[in-house]
Amino acid sequence: MIKACIFDLDGTLANTLESMASVANELMKELGLKEMPVDNFKYYCGEGADMLVRRCLKDAGDPELVYYEKARQIYRKRFDADPLYKVRVYQGIPELLAELRKKGVLLAVCSNKPHDAAVKVVKALFGDEFDFVIGQSEAIRRKPAPDAPLKAAEELKVLPEECLYIGDTGTDMETGKAAAMHTIGVLWGFRNREELEKKGAGWIAEKPDDIRKIYEEFYHD
Repeated sequence: MIKACIFDLDGTLANTLESMASVANELMKELGLKEMPVDNFKYYCGEGADMLVRRCLKDAGDPELVYYEKARQIYRKRFDADPLYKVRVYQGIPELLAELRKKGVLLAVCSNKPHDAAVKVVKALFGDEFDFVIGQSEAIRRKPAPDAPLKAAEELKVLPEECLYIGDTGTDMETGKAAAMHTIGVLWGFRNREELEKKGAGWIAEKPDDIRKIYEEFYHD
């Protein structure tokens, strides 16, 4: 029986691609480096802000990461100041969350965003819809380590096998598997079906309402 749905944030609940690209490219320009195409950020993201900065710097003209420490600090500071910049909720997500709520499903968010920023974004976008939100901190290893979803399950008082873990990248699928949870890969985010299936997605959702249908499957098997 599924008692909880645990969602990734960027690329799953909200489209943050333009937000990440705008902040990073502004920083690259200040450092005298190349600005990178927005689509590149689909592959820069997924393993935390620091990794995004590393990947962007290398492609932008700093393969030795000379500017890394300076860049990561500025990037984090700017996101902390305005984590909602150019962020928008994916169509169909509010309706999905409402339907799951009606069915008594517990809801959580696990993000590789810094914890305070993750909490701020989820609160601003969804109010009190989620029972628990956890982001990256010194106490929680970033995904694909299972620390965050396991902490969420603990806080929600459910077992890992009673959870659906939902995300848009191969890293998310690895995270859900490492936590011994059922995994759903979504196609409206930053990666493709091939990556999600290769990394172990149990199901693929083409639109948000597919998640409701997958949840309901557990009551008809």
